Parts: sequence; structure tokens; C-alpha cells
Amino acid sequence: MTTTVREPLLDFSQFRTAVNDSFVPLQVTSDHPDPFAGRIRHAERDGVHLSLVEATAHQVERTPALIAAQQRHCVKVGMQLNGRGILVQDGRETLLEPGSLSIYDTSRPYSLAFDGRFRNFVVMIPADRIELPLDAVSHLTAAPLHRAGGAASLVTGFLRSLAADPGTITGPVGSRLARSTVELIVALLSQELAHAPAAADPRRQLFEEVLLYIEEHLRESDLDPAHIAAAHFISPRLLHALFQENGRKVSTWVRRRRLEQCRVRLADPALAHRSVMSIATDWGFTDPAHFSRVYRAEFGCSPSSTRTTAIDHHTEDTSHAHL
Repeated sequence: MTTTVREPLLDFSQFRTAVNDSFVPLQVTSDHPDPFAGRIRHAERDGVHLSLVEATAHQVERTPALIAAQQRHCVKVGMQLNGRGILVQDGRETLLEPGSLSIYDTSRPYSLAFDGRFRNFVVMIPADRIELPLDAVSHLTAAPLHRAGGAASLVTGFLRSLAADPGTITGPVGSRLARSTVELIVALLSQELAHAPAAADPRRQLFEEVLLYIEEHLRESDLDPAHIAAAHFISPRLLHALFQENGRKVSTWVRRRRLEQCRVRLADPALAHRSVMSIATDWGFTDPAHFSRVYRAEFGCSPSSTRTTAIDHHTEDTSHAHL
């Protein structure tokens, strides 16, 4: 039988510290710091952070000074569970009400204000895990994502389940849950971008189509700039220009997405029976030395250490589950 541990209530000073420990550096203020009551339940797996926040009235700001001090670029998706608040970013603001979904970006200033007791659930994802043009995603910040239906309904249901027990992501299937969380959120953002007014920009729309094509053909050995360009009836020169406009290079993007797919599978205990190179070969890497070198350059560790860490986590989680 599993017993959920409820975090103790925090006073304002303790809550302010907990907020900064759970997210990126933020300025937390309150017109009513005494009495104040709040708690945060936080869990993390494979860079995906989940936080269940409950508190009385306060305000949160991500200021230019705090951004300059720590330039950690993440995308945050919040789901309001109870109470109401307001999110402001990029000249837009949206009402946070029960059931709503919203997105904000830690690389630019934003603010959140809650005028009473509330609960919300926040997913924080490294920006480089969002497989979409971030300049396009910036059009969705502080916008009412929950009105679109479709993917939004799926994401809302999934996040409600995670909010009921964020610690699930640290368990035996945590890596798969973290991956599913990112993929569902990216699906939601893709749906929103498809209906956004900016989608009328043919150049941006073409770039998004190219990114989707790359994702769908990552395993193919001939996925090079010439092949990608031909598949979209454009010249390689235009393809390179599209990527340059979005701060990327074609070959670098393809390699990174393949490496990310390898990392996800190396971190999955269910695939521990497969060799490192059999997984790497699935994603176009045929030279062990080259694969190890580019993997370390991308993630700061060797492929084998990713696997060892994942197996150790799994063993520890399984041992705790039987205590």
C-alpha cells in the first residue's frame, strides 16, 4: 500500500526559497506575507520538472536582472487546478482559471499574480527539448491554450493524473512518463501553432513542415540536406537559409534529434538488454568512436554512463517500491 506524503506548510520566507529551488530564480512578493501558507511538491526526471504549488495570495516575477544572472532557458506549461490568477508575458495576459492551460518562457520576463488561495501544476521543460521553432512558440505565451480542445483535452487529462502524484515520474516508468509528457505538450503546441494567425506566414509554415518531416524520417540513412530539400521541392540553399533564420544548421539539428532519441532509449531500463551500439545504429550512427564522441559533446557524458545511471535509478526505485 502506497501512502502519499503531504509536504508541510511553509511560511512566506520558506515558500520563497522553495519556489527558487523548484524553478528558475524568481522574485516572490506578497501584500499579505503574514499570515501566509504555501507548499510545493516537486519531482524531476530526465530534465522534466513537475511542481504542484498550493499557496495563498502572492506575486511572482521573472525579471531581466534574474534572467541575466541565470540564463536557464526552459518552457513552462501551467495547469490551474483551483483558484484564479493572471499570467503576463510578451505584452499579453491571460486569466488562469480552473482547467486552464498556459505557457511561458523563462528566457524572457513574465509575471504571475494570485489574489487568493490556489493550486496549480507546472511542468518545466528545457527549451531544447521542444521540437518546434521557439520564435513561433513565443506567439503562444500568455495565451488561452485550453480553448482549442483536441490535444488540449488529452494534455489536461494527462497532467491531472500527474498532479495527483508527481512522484510517479521518479518511479520505475519515470523516463517513459517524462518522454510522454514532453511529446504531449509538443503536440499541443503544434496544434496551437497550426491555428495561430502567424501560421499564414508561408516561410515559417514551410520550416515547421521541414522539422516535422525530419522527425518522421530520423531513422533513414539518406536524411541529408539534399534529400530533405528535394522532398519539399526547394533548393538546398533555401533549406539552409530557413534554418539560419531560426538560429540552426540542418545537419546539426538532425544529429541532435538522433542523439536525443538515443539518449531516451539508453535511459529506458526496459531496453537494457540491447547494446549501446544497436540503439545507436537504429538512429544512423555506425561508428562507435564517432557516436561516443558526439554524444559526449552534446550531453556531457558517455552513452554508457547514461545507461548505468538509468539502471541504478531503476534498481533504487524498485527497491523502494518493495520496502
